[in-house]
Order: sequence, then C-alpha cells, then structure tokens
Amino acid sequence: MPLMPKRVKHRKVQRGNNAGLSQRCNQLDFGDFGLQTMERSQLTANQIEAARVAITRHMKRRGKVWIRVFPYKPYTKKPLEVRMGKGKGAVEYWVAPIKPGRMLFEISGCSEAVAKEAMSLAAAKLPVKCKFIIRHGVVA
Repeated sequence: MPLMPKRVKHRKVQRGNNAGLSQRCNQLDFGDFGLQTMERSQLTANQIEAARVAITRHMKRRGKVWIRVFPYKPYTKKPLEVRMGKGKGAVEYWVAPIKPGRMLFEISGCSEAVAKEAMSLAAAKLPVKCKFIIRHGVVA
C-alpha cells in the first residue's frame, strides 16, 4: 500500500515552488547511516516505497530503517484527450517535495559496507542524485 495521508484539509493544492535548501531534516537524527539528496525534485509514494523495499531486502531484516520523507502533497492530472477548463483534474498520486540536503532514509544496526550497498540500491530507484552519510564517531 503506497504512502499517503489518512486525511487532508484540502483535497487539491497548487503546484507551488520548491526553491532553497532543506532547512530541516538535513542531518542524521535516528540512525548511523543516511541517504541525503543533492538535487531538488518531487518523490512519489511509489518511488519512496521502491527504495524502502530495496533497502530492507538487502539488509535481510537486520538493523532498523527510518523513512524521513512522507508524500503529503496531492498531484492532480486531467484525463487524456480532455480539453482545458472544466475544473482541476483528479488526484493522480501523492508526492513529497524534496530540496537539496534533505535526509531521505536512515539505517542503524548493520555494518558500513552493508549500509552503503543498501543505500546505493535505494538511490538507483530515486530520480535525484544522493550521497551516503555516516554519523560522526561511528566505527565500521
């Protein structure tokens, strides 16, 4: 089941802009290793889930994984071959706006080699460039 909010105040929102750097969630808060974005984009719920599955499968249920992003923003789209006007389209999927520096996933309870490989598998599933982060003082 893809990630999406249980309830929202407004069913449809405007696209908005995604300027600037990530001011929060930009450092390791829970785990020893993390995956941090270097570009801005919008991650869909399916992309986040695919990356999570890649991490958990590689770790073989060892350690713990934290997902630091949540797709809270509805992305609407009108059906194919429909003329403009007649209102805003239906919600197609949910996205999480991502700014550079945002921490996406965190891992603890495994070796650095396992964590690095798991994060590289997850980064391959995402549409943004990412880098592997290690908590200061963690011994591999």
